[in-house]
Formats: sequence, C-alpha cells, structure tokens
Amino acid sequence: MMPNRASILLLMASALLVVSACTNDANSDEPKKEEEKKEVVSLPVEVKPALRGDIAATLTSTSTLEAEEHAVVVAKVSGVAMQLFAEEGQKVKAGDPLVQLDTEKLQLEKERAEINLKKLESDLERTRQLFAKSLISSDVYDKLKFDYEAQKAAYELVKLDLTNATVRAPIGGVISKRMVKVGNMVALHQPVYEITDFDPLLAVVHVPERDIAKLKLQLPAMVAVDARPGKVFLANILRISPVVDAATGTFKVTLAVNDKENLLKPGMFGRVAITYAQHQDAILVAKEAVLNEDGRTSLFVIKDNTAYRTPVEVGFVDDKHAEILAGVDQQQLIVTTGQNSLKHEAKVAITNP
Repeated sequence: MMPNRASILLLMASALLVVSACTNDANSDEPKKEEEKKEVVSLPVEVKPALRGDIAATLTSTSTLEAEEHAVVVAKVSGVAMQLFAEEGQKVKAGDPLVQLDTEKLQLEKERAEINLKKLESDLERTRQLFAKSLISSDVYDKLKFDYEAQKAAYELVKLDLTNATVRAPIGGVISKRMVKVGNMVALHQPVYEITDFDPLLAVVHVPERDIAKLKLQLPAMVAVDARPGKVFLANILRISPVVDAATGTFKVTLAVNDKENLLKPGMFGRVAITYAQHQDAILVAKEAVLNEDGRTSLFVIKDNTAYRTPVEVGFVDDKHAEILAGVDQQQLIVTTGQNSLKHEAKVAITNP
C-alpha cells in the first residue's frame, strides 16, 4: 500500500529540521574560533618612571698621566761619590743635597789659587805706587792688573767647583730614579738622579676642533685610572692650546689632576671626562630606553598596560640617563627592557616591581 501524501510531507519536514539544527551548531562554533584568534598575548617589559634631576654634558677621552716637571740631575764637577743623601721615593725640596763628591783635590786647588791671588794682589799694590810716581810704564802696570783679575776669576771658579761638589736638587719633587752608588767615580755632566714633581700630575687630551668652543680654563673634569679601580679623581683644565693640529684636526688640552693621597703615578693610563655644561631639574629617563632609528628618537610610554611609541627630543646624555626636552612628562612609565620587540599600541605585562 503506497504512503499517503501527508506522511511524505511530514518526513520531509523532519529532515529539514535536522539539517537546520546541524547547520546552526556548526555556525555557532565559528565565533568561538574567531575570538580565540583575536586573543592578544601581552609582551613582558621592564619600566622606570621619568624623573627630574641634574645632568651634565661631558667630553670624554683617554690620556697617559705625566708630571708637570721632571729633571735629570747631573754632576757639575767630577769626583768620587762619598755620600748619598736621598733614595728613590723620597721627597726633596729644591736645593736639598743629593750627593757629596770628594773635595780633597778641590780644597788644595782652592788654597793654591788663594795664595797666588794674594801674591798678585800685593804685587799689584806695589806696582800701583810705582806707576803713580811714573817709575814704571803703563804696559807693566796693565799686565799685572790683568794677571790679578785672571787669578781672581780662577779662584772664584775653584770656589764654585767646591760648591758644586755637593750635588743638589734643582726642583722639588720625588726621587724617581737613583743612578749612582757610594764609591762610584762620577764624571762631569753624568746623570746621578731623576726627580719628578707629582704636584700636579697632568692629563693631556686631544679634543676635536668642533668642540673647541665648549671648553675654557678651569672647567671641571673627572679622571679614572685602571690602576685604581673604583676611584675617581677630580681635575680641571689648566691649559688649552691655541693651535689646531692640521694632521689630526684636534687641539691639545692639559688638565691638572688633584691627587692629595698620592695614589697616581706618571705613566698610568686614565679615562678623562670634561664637564662643559650642566642642566638642573631636567626630565631624565634611562639611557637605554631611547630608540634611534633613521635619525629620529623615540621611546615607549606605558598607559593602561599598552605601549605607545612616543617621539622625543633628547638633550644631554651621560652614562646612565638621557635628558628629554620634549615628548615625556615626569612620572610617566618608560619601557627600559624589551622595547626593541614592541610595536605601537602593543599590550604589555610589566615584570619589575
């Protein structure tokens, strides 16, 4: 028996309902997948607030320390070294005795010159009386007078040699080298000591000519040396050369280093930072926060866990901070770590307290 028309229509309606239900279930899963796709991952970053403070502009360079004065002491007469008065590392003043040479021979020469001088002085007085009476010629009188003057000069030279037999310091400073021992035969003009004046020690730097207008006498500076880690020594500009070296395009700047504890020595390698300007109450951010791309500077400012790339104008920069002239306000949170992987309006998670 064939089904009637009503039964067939009922079956068809039921099938349509089942298909429609399956289709609705499939369509209801699609928004969930889209929501999953749109879920954003927050990038971890570290931040520091922009603060107000002072910052200085510096010129940096390297230098080998040297002494202001250095003297090689030589013997002005020859003789055997009988006594030494100074050792290496000892401080001396100008005029202090350093070496005593043998004076026995010089004493005898002095006595002989003195005797000859007295004899000529007596002869000259007698000859002067005879010349006054016209009993001798002027030639005889003039010759004796010249002989007397020559002997007087010889006597003074012997006295000078006796004085120079005591070798003395020509400058004040520290004995940096001794080159003689007791009993040595010291020749004329032979070096016997070296003296170095450590006050002040100098740091000489060569600054590019474009920076010449920034420097002037007495500007403060800081010097750090590898031999004294953790120590910073104050200095100031002592001299500025008025001539630019055409070969290097630099000019010479000499700084006097303050070393009251005598920790520095000539020849030490140092790093010099000359402070030529200072800004007070400036807005400062961590130096590493500033990004520089194609000559444009910017940084990321955090607001509501979102990073906003913000163009800024940078002023002075030191080893820790950068001065922000425009673009950032005090206490705004600035990304200091992780900024290189950020994009504008990226979601972030702050990891530091």
